[in-house]
Amino acid sequence: MTDKEIFEIISGIESAIDNELSKVIVGQKEVIEKILIALLSGGHVLIIGVPGLAKTLLVKTLAQILDLKFSRIQFTPDLMPSDIIGTDIIEEDPATGKRRFKFVRGPVFANMILADEINRTPPKTQSALLEAMQELRVTAGGNTYELDKPFFVLATQNPIEQEGTYPLPEAQLDRFMFNVLIDYPGYEEELEIAKTTTGVETHDLKKVLGKEELLNAQNLVRRVPVADNVIEFAVKLSRASRPSDELATDFVKEYVHYGAGPRASQYLILGAKARALLKARPTPTIEDVVEVAYPVLRHRILVNFNAEAEGITSEEVIRHLLEESKKWI
Repeated sequence: MTDKEIFEIISGIESAIDNELSKVIVGQKEVIEKILIALLSGGHVLIIGVPGLAKTLLVKTLAQILDLKFSRIQFTPDLMPSDIIGTDIIEEDPATGKRRFKFVRGPVFANMILADEINRTPPKTQSALLEAMQELRVTAGGNTYELDKPFFVLATQNPIEQEGTYPLPEAQLDRFMFNVLIDYPGYEEELEIAKTTTGVETHDLKKVLGKEELLNAQNLVRRVPVADNVIEFAVKLSRASRPSDELATDFVKEYVHYGAGPRASQYLILGAKARALLKARPTPTIEDVVEVAYPVLRHRILVNFNAEAEGITSEEVIRHLLEESKKWI
């Protein structure tokens, strides 16, 4: 398949997926776009939203449309690492009668993983999944097993229940490309939800993209050329969030404990590349970087006590950074 053919597929994939998802999901266009950008970039997504907003249904349907193997892991306080990656069991050879260890693969061996309420399980179990996200392989019983590509993790967190949870440390949050917020649907959307989901459901979903086509698309995203001024803008945006940097304003120095690291710059550029291709453009602009700034930065900027006392969040800091960034253009 040529680059031109892949480009044409990517540029039409958003509308094609929207058409299929709209048979099952009402609204959430912006969330869907961000998930597609992360998927094309080979990144992972952390979704934060209250229960009942179709997070699970969205991911399961998307996996079906993309013809990917889907696996859901419900994180609970008693979940063990072996429940995620798999475990060795003793198996007897019927021919010889000898016993041997056989590795039984866990639910992490899929293409699209829904890690439901990842903050409900202890750090030891969280790290088992996060290692797989980073290394694309797991280790069990001294043996290493490669994960099938593409490998995409979408983790959810419930923001309204904090009792009995284990929030992800900032260093582990950094492994997620995007932090996407799902809000309540609008009035018209909720009317549509009430109408369409309380009757007999019959969905004839069509496959939009295959596994090999998706891998080719991810490879093409990596090879998209980016102008120097776009790269410089992304790097300055990340650096300006760090209180110790010369680009930091008095606002950042007063309210930010620590800012985004170099991985933020990488994801800003990757996300901009993928968004440009989705919009049928051969190279990204500064506008594409701005469009992915919130999901890339919101979990990488930690505000200090002064900010918390005055009700200033990382969202406010990003808004300030984007306003200041107009001076760099």
